[in-house]
Amino acid sequence: MLTFTKVVAALAATAALISLPVHGRQMRKKDIHARQLEAAKRFQATAPIRRQAVQNITFSNPAASKFFVDGKSIPEVDFDVGPSWSGLLPISGNKSETRQLFFWFFPPGPQGSSEDLIFWTNGGPGCSSMEGLVQENGPFSWSTGTAKPIQNQFSWTNLSSVLWVEQPVGTGFSQGTPNIKNEDDVAAQLVGFLQQFLIVFPEMKNKKLYLTGESYAGTYVPSSLSFDVVQEQIPAVNFVKKYENVFSFNQSFMTELEQINAKCNYTGYSDKFLTYPPKGLLPLPNGSTRTPKGCDVWDTIFNAALTINPAFNIYRIFDTFPILWDVLGFPGSFEQEQTPLYFNRTDVKKAIHAPLNVDWKECSDIDVFPKGDASLPPAFTVLPNVIEKSNRTVIVHGLADFILIAEGMTWNGLQGFQKPIANDSFLVDGVGALGTTHTERGLTYFEVELSGHMVPQYSPKAAFQIMQYLMGFRETP
Repeated sequence: MLTFTKVVAALAATAALISLPVHGRQMRKKDIHARQLEAAKRFQATAPIRRQAVQNITFSNPAASKFFVDGKSIPEVDFDVGPSWSGLLPISGNKSETRQLFFWFFPPGPQGSSEDLIFWTNGGPGCSSMEGLVQENGPFSWSTGTAKPIQNQFSWTNLSSVLWVEQPVGTGFSQGTPNIKNEDDVAAQLVGFLQQFLIVFPEMKNKKLYLTGESYAGTYVPSSLSFDVVQEQIPAVNFVKKYENVFSFNQSFMTELEQINAKCNYTGYSDKFLTYPPKGLLPLPNGSTRTPKGCDVWDTIFNAALTINPAFNIYRIFDTFPILWDVLGFPGSFEQEQTPLYFNRTDVKKAIHAPLNVDWKECSDIDVFPKGDASLPPAFTVLPNVIEKSNRTVIVHGLADFILIAEGMTWNGLQGFQKPIANDSFLVDGVGALGTTHTERGLTYFEVELSGHMVPQYSPKAAFQIMQYLMGFRETP
């Protein structure tokens, strides 16, 4: 079983190809436009194109028919995305089971493999995987700031079948009262759901399964690397220094941040412990997984950033006003009021067999872990075993992401990477170097420049190429 965890994203594909001035004069508007078009053509030259899916796909179980979605009748989508199947399925075969998860399943487009199945889940915990489908890697895309859905030329259905699932219970359209305590409970729910899915769609048995997801899905899938104090607090000030022109903090505030860093034993942590090869497990700076009182430097930075830029987006720090309209109502650090949200429209719910009585939200108001997630970070538990037993495992990080900051982990007998990661360029077809990549002992790590939290949304071509590599469709990262 292969595992791909996306922990971030963002991309300005043509920006680096436009330069001003030229020959000492400002470029005229039409010259700028011409170069933009030229850059866009280069960017798209190697892009897959989503065409109408094959229409003769059938399933032997008659129960599948009640989940069928007509690709020509999805509200606001003015092109045929091909057949798909969506709805609710229980998390067990028990006839008294009332807990159900919502899914949307697409078979592969004409270019996709019929032998593979990609599973995708968003994070949160409690954030809907419909975000992934509609704004990241589905066959149609309705991203922030766009007036209507467009064809997604980087849809992962151009690679294989894709199954988007809203999980755990309490997320999106899913039904039931959340009661999970840890990741074992999450896994039990999902395995039970998949068993029911394969009963309805038996032809999907024996496919090569790729587990993928983003953000807290790095715990579900898994792949969150460590505790928040190690991944957010310790690297926060260094992150601000790297992007000092974006944050634009004055010197007195930077001095305050340095003082907090020193008081909380964050100063010099990376230089001392992030060595190649590693000296051992990364220690907790104050002997606890919790952030000590007065040491929440991450929130201090966030609050200050909002003072300077009220549109500051922890998922992509380059965002400024105007905040782009979002059909799902949650484009960045905070929710936006949109009436109605796309998945709260009655015609949309009917088209995809969603429950009409559910008030859908991109990220649930319900705590899907009522008493918190008691699991240790997967880096300390299951992820090393996943890497060792998989042909390829991929972790992706967008460098403009402030909610998860790149900064170990033991697998295949050693602690972390034995060599620095910054030596190998990540080359994206038609774009060029867009970050770095490094492979050791079955794990490939990507850092994507200009990318925030949601890689397939902000850097779709990079994410598509990474999935090609994970699935063995290309031999090098």
